[in-house]
Amino acid sequence: MNWFTKLFSRRPKHTHPEKKPNIAPLASPNNPLTCSEPVFTERKKLPLATLKKLAPLRDMDDAYVEQLAHTTLSYTQGSVIFKLGQKANSVFYLLEGIVELQPDSDNRYTLSAESSLANLPLNSGKVCGATAFAKTNVTILAISGEFICHWSGKSLQQSIAVELLDIDLPEQIAGNRFFTSFSHAYRENRLSLPSLPNVALKLKEAMEKDLGINEAVKIIGVDASIVAKLIQLANSPLYSPISPITNCHAAVTRLGLDQTRKLVMGISLKQLFSCNNPQLMEKMQTLWKNSLYVSSLSFVLAQENGTVNPEDALLAGLVSDIGTIPILHFAEQNPDEYPNLDVLESAIPFLNPSVGTLVLHTLGFSTELAGIPKHAEDWFYESEGDKLNLIDIVILAKLHSYFGTNRAKEIPYMNSIPAYTKLKNSKLTPDFSLDVLHKAKHRINAAMNFLS
Repeated sequence: MNWFTKLFSRRPKHTHPEKKPNIAPLASPNNPLTCSEPVFTERKKLPLATLKKLAPLRDMDDAYVEQLAHTTLSYTQGSVIFKLGQKANSVFYLLEGIVELQPDSDNRYTLSAESSLANLPLNSGKVCGATAFAKTNVTILAISGEFICHWSGKSLQQSIAVELLDIDLPEQIAGNRFFTSFSHAYRENRLSLPSLPNVALKLKEAMEKDLGINEAVKIIGVDASIVAKLIQLANSPLYSPISPITNCHAAVTRLGLDQTRKLVMGISLKQLFSCNNPQLMEKMQTLWKNSLYVSSLSFVLAQENGTVNPEDALLAGLVSDIGTIPILHFAEQNPDEYPNLDVLESAIPFLNPSVGTLVLHTLGFSTELAGIPKHAEDWFYESEGDKLNLIDIVILAKLHSYFGTNRAKEIPYMNSIPAYTKLKNSKLTPDFSLDVLHKAKHRINAAMNFLS
């Protein structure tokens, strides 16, 4: 079973067991679906406390949430609430009952209002990523989709800004001495930030001066391990080589200068994931392994969709959690203050976005790449344009990386997020999900072996 099939077939807690549905199948030329009209519509405002349970409203300003226009819609069992590929002007949430969502003709899942996942949108992009049926009588909350644009605009501004401000600590750790000290060190620019290894730094500087292949080979050639990795990569299935190569010059020629620079950067980043404390070093190694997986998934998704440079995607996935490095270094430098490892790990998602942006800005990465840590887990971010871009790729890869982990119960279904609707002309076809990604397993493994 491939990973998309697994992702679509998982069930949230408290949902009813899968039964043969007594509702119409997905639309086809011989059986077109039409959306049902709600049997009852009410414009009564819901309490702020109810709205603030919903993502991403819970992370938005109270005053803004209070003024949002919203409507509750009632549907009878068997109704079609929205259709796959339908343009969406509203974001829908399930308030009562059970719905079945079908991302394509081969996959379906049910969602109950009793599940914690009901606090996540049923859809959030400009196009619906599934068809939604009412398996029981249901009540749906509809909110103008403009708030997703507002959320994305705010998020984008935050990612570009590198001004050091206070980090908003969640309530459960706000009073913790370690995290208070860390946020002060961040605001005052006193964190120990990583620096690029020598070869990567020299190559980056040389590329800015329009160097040729011979000059690049001279710089790379002083590090035998990087040379070996580039040759390995140039001969790997990732680049479908026709004939084998055996030297650095041929590898750089095959890969191209710009791609070589990005790949050398990726190889060199491994050296940053290191510290002396054995327990914290174990966390660093786990962080590197997870980053490799996200990076490899990003590379393959970019190759398949063709709108993003795969080497850009590989590097973007690799740096998505780079803000964790200064957090672990700070813990190593303050052994009497840092909490137990479980508490430290639970706080990292709140700290990594801001710190990661700072790290990448300091290392001289582009604005687009520097924004990756901020957006990597911003599931409802709506990027500009209709084509899949670098941020979308990383969001999809990051979301998948949590499947099968403890975080899985907190993440939305893939078809409900904006990035999903940009995959393969706004849908995942059976050929894409069952054939291409099955074959891609070998390329994912190849990418991980190359970087590890």
